[in-house]
Amino acid sequence: MSPPTSQGSPFDLVAAGTGRARESSATVEAPAAVPPGNPSVTALRERFPDGVLRNAVNAGDEDVVYIDSAHVVELLRWLHDAPDQQYDHLADVTAVDYGGGKPLEVVYQLWSIPHRRALRVKCELPLDGLEIESVTGIWAGANWLEREVFDLFGVDFAGHPDLRRILMPDNYAEGHPLRKDFPLRGRFSRAEQTRRALTQDPEDYYVPGEIGERVPQVIGADAEGDEGGDDVD
Repeated sequence: MSPPTSQGSPFDLVAAGTGRARESSATVEAPAAVPPGNPSVTALRERFPDGVLRNAVNAGDEDVVYIDSAHVVELLRWLHDAPDQQYDHLADVTAVDYGGGKPLEVVYQLWSIPHRRALRVKCELPLDGLEIESVTGIWAGANWLEREVFDLFGVDFAGHPDLRRILMPDNYAEGHPLRKDFPLRGRFSRAEQTRRALTQDPEDYYVPGEIGERVPQVIGADAEGDEGGDDVD
């Protein structure tokens, strides 16, 4: 086994959260425009010159467009409705937190079934302004996807019809687990986490009707109370 170095393990940087950044990770400015493979990128730039910030091509053929978050509904509705675009399937809404004080990215993965084209749209949000308009009025399927981003990253989606946690309990008090500044072991001590787990109200996870109607499952006995199992000759 190699002796430990003074620089420590890469996992130390993860555990340190946003307070420490890699010394070698200097910020590199991406070009504002590169030749796209998807014609939707060119169409977006021509129709919304003030709304498109830059574009990139990842992995050789994956077109990514960075847009101004203030115009997210306008641009995405056009991509959905325009006959030459018709991005009728919202495959995913997610987010990326790079840490180090960098803006958080909200990511929309779009797919046009009629035109058989994929497009990734990103909006950058400052850490002190994590709010963006909901796109549930364009794709109904954005409902639960935006709730997940709200729950795990802390992004507020203005105009969402039911913005509340979807994975963590409503009374979860430790923050947003997928943020880079979230400690690996959580914000509370193990003792406090255990105490909270043991004192949880079942109604935090079940509605009263589910609790009252629940029938205990009996294992190892049949309806007459005999031991279960097949007879063996």
